Amino acid sequence: MIRTVSLGAAMAAMLAGAVGAEPAKVDGRGEFLDLVQGRTLSRPLVSLQVGADGSITGSGAGWDVTGSWTWQDGYFCRDINWGGDDLGYNCQLVTVDDGRITFVEDRGAGRSAGFSID
Repeated sequence: MIRTVSLGAAMAAMLAGAVGAEPAKVDGRGEFLDLVQGRTLSRPLVSLQVGADGSITGSGAGWDVTGSWTWQDGYFCRDINWGGDDLGYNCQLVTVDDGRITFVEDRGAGRSAGFSID
């Protein structure tokens, strides 16, 4: 009886930890490319490809998206153009959780955008 209660408590604690788990920070260029290379990042009305050559291509709300990226000091730094509008240069924190990748502007201090990795 005591063994059953202890096992049940341990399992409950493990499940609680899994449910409350934080997204994992993507630390390096290689780890990032392992996640995105040859795949499509998508969200409603947006579909993007991020290439190992530093390219960004795709579409957003019917307009072309083009740009370039580098990995600097633990951040995804991109310069992007959407439908002819220069959205500028920004370094972003990248996290991944259960098939989703999230980019947070201004080195993690700004707005975020989450994408499915297809």
